[in-house]
Amino acid sequence: MSAPERATQVTTIPVLLGKRIKLRGFVLGDARNVQLLAGDERIAATTLNIPHPYPDGAAEGWIGTHETEFSSGEGVTWAVTLRDTGALIGAIGLSINREHNRATMGYWIAVPYWNQGYGTEAARLVLQYGFEVRRLRRIDAEHFAGNPASGRLMRKIGMTHEGTLRQHLVKWGRVDDAEYYGILREEFERNSGSGSSGSDRSEDRSRD
Repeated sequence: MSAPERATQVTTIPVLLGKRIKLRGFVLGDARNVQLLAGDERIAATTLNIPHPYPDGAAEGWIGTHETEFSSGEGVTWAVTLRDTGALIGAIGLSINREHNRATMGYWIAVPYWNQGYGTEAARLVLQYGFEVRRLRRIDAEHFAGNPASGRLMRKIGMTHEGTLRQHLVKWGRVDDAEYYGILREEFERNSGSGSSGSDRSEDRSRD
């Protein structure tokens, strides 16, 4: 596939529009930027599944799983892009458990775009999609205890801290606790009309 073809590849993953961002399906033409942005050691350090260094070909392989995952109903992954320029600034997605009608949300935002509220805006769009379109019963998320910025984001989008799993995660030989958050559909519906308190500007770092 040539570079122009990669850039215009069509996906079936739905587009979600926010005030400043656009969530769309990844295409193979995004692979180089994914490797560059997610390959930052500061991103890998706060995510469970992103390696460092980020190997050649890994982004293409990862992107290649998205359409099958979506068509099977097992999940959906979006590229987080700036609405005005189209620049890729991160990724966000839902891993869906169809039997229990719930999903786990994961994301990462590129370092140059931390502290600008993009992760919060993306997460709210994904909650809306999960509850209003997919009619999920529950969405949860987790983060390393050593990355409290993700906890602040999760609270801003209405999630409740549900517990700490002690020494649950290991990254690069470092053991850390896992902080778990969750939100139910009825809680989202109750809160969606009232907005959320506090600023959206916090460090947008979280697990993949």
